Amino acid sequence: MHQKECANKSIECTVTQCKNHCEVENYCSLDKIKVGTHECNPTMDQCTDCLSFMKK
Repeated sequence: MHQKECANKSIECTVTQCKNHCEVENYCSLDKIKVGTHECNPTMDQCTDCLSFMKK
């Protein structure tokens, strides 16, 4: 099965610009993702990033 057809129902994702986005549903196609931050002291969800993002 092609990677993009494998929706991981445990990881919802709406970032369609990501290479790992399942194109047919709003899910990631990866088995796991890495989440990080670009802030020294994150206090809001906007401070976090999906470090598994890959531009299409």
